Amino acid sequence: MEKEKFNIRVYGLLINAENQILISDEEVKGIRFSKFPGGGLEFGEGLIDGLKREFMEECDLQIEVLAHFFTTDFFIASAFGDGKQLIAVYYFVKPIKPMGFKISDKLFDFDVQSVGDKQSFRWVNLALLAENTVTFPVDKHVVKLLKKKFL
Repeated sequence: MEKEKFNIRVYGLLINAENQILISDEEVKGIRFSKFPGGGLEFGEGLIDGLKREFMEECDLQIEVLAHFFTTDFFIASAFGDGKQLIAVYYFVKPIKPMGFKISDKLFDFDVQSVGDKQSFRWVNLALLAENTVTFPVDKHVVKLLKKKFL
């Protein structure tokens, strides 16, 4: 049986009433990165269900998916070095209930998280959003598209 050749990921673009977008700062196995909330699709899961699961796992937040924004339309290798092609899908989302988790104004504000994988969230004003706000190439491309759309 041939090994899977694709890494499918789904992300949520959550923009608040103050025109700020939610960014996830993470540290996994000692490597730090910033991205939009979301992650890998699991086998047997649709994109919308996968995105809702990711938001519940990452920040215990129920979301409504509003609209599709972007799907990769160019080749990019997975950042995990696993020899797979990355397919990333981005949706605009909104919270169903008030957000009950800490949102910082500092980068990598891991608080008291001292062992294992770490995660924190922060708002970034859309007017100040830049490609270097996020780590991964497709996220950087999405930042350019968001700036075209909103600024």
